[in-house]
Amino acid sequence: MTEGSIHVGISAWTEPTLVAAGVFYPEGTSSAEARLRYYASRFGLVEADSPFYALPTPDLTSRWAERTPPGFVFDVKAHALMTGHATDPARLPRALRDALPPALARERRVRAVDFPPEIVDEAWRLFAHALEPLREAGKLGAVLLQYPPWFGPTRENAARIVQAGERLAGVRPAIELRHAGWFEGRVGARTIEFLREHALPFVMVDEPQGLPNSVPPVHAVTSPALAVVRFHGRRAETWARSTATAAERFRYLYDDAELREWVAPIRDAANAASAVHVVFNNCYANYATTNALEMGALLAR
Repeated sequence: MTEGSIHVGISAWTEPTLVAAGVFYPEGTSSAEARLRYYASRFGLVEADSPFYALPTPDLTSRWAERTPPGFVFDVKAHALMTGHATDPARLPRALRDALPPALARERRVRAVDFPPEIVDEAWRLFAHALEPLREAGKLGAVLLQYPPWFGPTRENAARIVQAGERLAGVRPAIELRHAGWFEGRVGARTIEFLREHALPFVMVDEPQGLPNSVPPVHAVTSPALAVVRFHGRRAETWARSTATAAERFRYLYDDAELREWVAPIRDAANAASAVHVVFNNCYANYATTNALEMGALLAR
């Protein structure tokens, strides 16, 4: 079998500590367009995380497509309502806010289950519509469906995962599970077989271990089309508690030995899938970009 392509990049290319002067972007690279163009000159993949917080628009993704070279790939994180997370109604499009019950619209944070089903359905539709410019440009990689830590291994939740894949018809999903129960004992083997049965790409993760909310670094390819590896850092002291910013939680710089642990699993994945996406989510200053460049060099040897 021909080895699949391996794309390496980071999440959140406009994270505040990354765009600070002298960290990664050259002096004078201050506009959204200039930053994306520069980033795309160094990497072939990026994970857009802003759609998790606010639904994207076709105008936005059209600009992404225009500002990146041929062959560049965007993975896009699904909106909070698509994976059962809470969200701020004020960040929804005006039409959706106006359709909410007034009491709900005034809340600062609302659980996905408390939104009217038709609002959630419309969020799915708007999200899929917004990705069309990327898909038409051949630059859409996958939609990251990162489920919340309380999303445990039940039949109902397994059905939700399958339904999510069906809702994204024509767009490849990637499934990241953050409840350790999916990987315990015999359930762990069933989880991988379940994803494989439905050809849903599994997201392998590197993160702190030994904590109640830790997920093990399972190496598995469940779709012949795509495998994904996400590096969250190994900062155990902040993993299980709330922090002021995401950057503080993921503030971890991998050393060479830690990166080398993943070289063989990534190459194995490339022998089982047409494409492998390697995403560094240790988004503090230039930690992610540094480790992504280092991993690219290791894989190229």
